[in-house]
Amino acid sequence: MAANAAGDYPSSAALPIPRVSVVPGPIIVGAGPSGLAVAASLRLLSVPSVIIERSDGIAHLWRHYAYDRLSLHLPKHFCELPHRRFPSHFPNYPSKSDFVNYLQSYTDEFGLRPVFNCTAVAARFDPTDSLWRVLAAHRSEEYVSPWLVVATGENAEPVVPEMKGKERYKGAISHSSRYRSGEAHRGKRVLVVGCGNSGMEMCLDLCKHGAMPFMSIRGGVHLLPREMLGTSTFGLAVWLLKWLPMRLVDKILLVLARLMIGDTEQYGLKRPEIGPMELKSISGKTPVLDVGALSLIRNGRIKVVPEVETLTGNGAKFADGREMEFDSVIFATGYTANVPLWLKARNLSLSLSLSLSELFLSPLLHQ
Repeated sequence: MAANAAGDYPSSAALPIPRVSVVPGPIIVGAGPSGLAVAASLRLLSVPSVIIERSDGIAHLWRHYAYDRLSLHLPKHFCELPHRRFPSHFPNYPSKSDFVNYLQSYTDEFGLRPVFNCTAVAARFDPTDSLWRVLAAHRSEEYVSPWLVVATGENAEPVVPEMKGKERYKGAISHSSRYRSGEAHRGKRVLVVGCGNSGMEMCLDLCKHGAMPFMSIRGGVHLLPREMLGTSTFGLAVWLLKWLPMRLVDKILLVLARLMIGDTEQYGLKRPEIGPMELKSISGKTPVLDVGALSLIRNGRIKVVPEVETLTGNGAKFADGREMEFDSVIFATGYTANVPLWLKARNLSLSLSLSLSELFLSPLLHQ
């Protein structure tokens, strides 16, 4: 983050005078995997730091927003934090509980002590003394340091889009961040809006629990097998990108996908014009890795429907004119970063764009 940033900061009249804590090392905002990794790496260099975390524990997203059946979509060696491998007995795709336990063990091993229930509500760089000042709510405290590490991730806040007719719909409406298991939906018709990895997996889970899921797709989606040629699809893509142009890699992946899973467009899963890796690098939209949903789409247990035009009293009307009734609607519409809400810095949008999209593959390509 540029050190010449300047942002809005509450006036002295807006909040009580905070207690000032001078941090001899970096202030790290966020106790997820990235924040923990930075703090542990600094600790090995004998550099002190302070982690502030808005929730009551580490890995808030994994503990509170993730559904029960979630496992890592990438092989574990891609997801290890610095200086500590996953236990050998962990599966290649660790479960949600495996990953949370790994993060807790990591925190304990490196003696990390995040300050919990401490929300960064404002941050500014003070050019007069070249210091970052981070105001934390609930503790009425201001943390001061020459360095600020933003580790809140790109999935900090659920995105719930506006949809025509929401006020008329009589059933339950929720976001995937509140979904845990399909058990609560057994025997019910559920409309899942969104076809990313979460939407696909929720539909799979709903089927496993005896529900009837309908998945609404607005645009194109790149569905790929989780593994190709005996290795993970992501690992294969990273290896190919070391030697070949991205567009050629995309062509290879799509040819292999066509050979392995066939033409997905016949099931309503139209592919975007841009290839999966190029689309990820440009927009941040991740390809969907199939973990079993496609077979249920083929046999009709998961119904694919078009974009929702409007919700009705008992269901939804779709772009093709069809109307259906549903017991509940779940928005699998992803998350967004919350950094712009509390860090009003020059060039912030550019920095976020680079870090979340264009730089997605660069660390792996240089391993």
